[in-house]
Amino acid sequence: MSEASIRIIDVAKQSSGSLVLNPHVAALPPYNAGLTVAVARAASGRSDIARLASNENPDGCSPAVLEALRSSQFEPWRYADPACTELRTALAEKLAAAADRIVIGNGSEEMIAAIARAALTPGCEVVTVTPSFGLHEIEPLAAGARVTKVPMAADLGFDIAAIAAALAAEPRILFLSSPSNPVGPALGQAELERLAGAASPRTLFVLDEAYFEYADERAPDARAILSAAGLPHVVLRTFSKAYGLAGLRVGYAVCSDAGLARAVAAAKTPFNVNGAAQIAAMAALQDEAWMQASTTRLRAERERVRTALHRLGLKPAPSQTNFLFLDIGADSDGVAAALLREGIIVKPWREAGYRSYLRVTIGHAADNDRLIAGLAACLGAKRPPAFNESGNRSDNTEGNCNDQPRISR
Repeated sequence: MSEASIRIIDVAKQSSGSLVLNPHVAALPPYNAGLTVAVARAASGRSDIARLASNENPDGCSPAVLEALRSSQFEPWRYADPACTELRTALAEKLAAAADRIVIGNGSEEMIAAIARAALTPGCEVVTVTPSFGLHEIEPLAAGARVTKVPMAADLGFDIAAIAAALAAEPRILFLSSPSNPVGPALGQAELERLAGAASPRTLFVLDEAYFEYADERAPDARAILSAAGLPHVVLRTFSKAYGLAGLRVGYAVCSDAGLARAVAAAKTPFNVNGAAQIAAMAALQDEAWMQASTTRLRAERERVRTALHRLGLKPAPSQTNFLFLDIGADSDGVAAALLREGIIVKPWREAGYRSYLRVTIGHAADNDRLIAGLAACLGAKRPPAFNESGNRSDNTEGNCNDQPRISR
């Protein structure tokens, strides 16, 4: 919706005497959230649901977290520390960063919203990529900003030249996830250095590292690179993924300077991170060995699933995350609906140009095997001859998902 259209709607509503809502919010695209287990059970008639849509950690969380939540330190009748002092201090030590540059949020999503409120005014320019994490677009739009989305390259890597070209216009914010959500690849050092060199000090460089713990050990030190380039920046991380605290919502922003951190903190709500979440995050940090064992196992399982999908003729994008992004060559809503009837939840992607893609979380091996079998059945009529076990083209059309109904959400 253009700014002119928004003004016309606003004036029309005022003249009619009706309640006027924020037109930027009214025009927002919906966030594509995963289905709940209750909905999946109702749709499939099954109780054994494979939850492969929301990139949760199938290993759960460290036993130390559960023990801490059962201890006397959890007092739900008390307000939690609004400054998250203990957690910020622990993170500062872990990251070798000043505590006054760290802001804790109710998930990194709250930090994205706070950054948008702190830095954007109506008409500002924001650059991100497509496909992207939805809130990198939604929160700037809610602030009245204009969002330019740079497509990923044909091989589903980052189009560094195109992003650098977009940065030449000096947008107010660049939102970029590395490793990428929903695609999976991560920026290499040379790529990040090139983008840092292309950015202006008038652009806030926001690097969303929600899946950092799943990335290769050779992942670049983003804070060092962005600091060396003299750029204002925020690096986002979360406890939701590798640490398994998705249901408690704890994320954080590491800012380039204390002034930026104060602005981001001022834009969030007070008492935003509850007491249980703060206790759980502290316990999770003190059991890094559990997290590292989990991420190591899931990386290996991801590659096993990738190999199996290749055998079906599918080509998942490169991934340094706990999920795979793949073009199934058919309407992804229809395929997701067919899998849902088998008790398997996946996420059909709905951004323009990527509606034949699924994002599938790496779960337990048994759930992943159900996914592989479900896709094999669903795409059976579409498999090329090389993937027909008899070596001949199959005329079987059972399991073809192209005509399946779309899921209504």
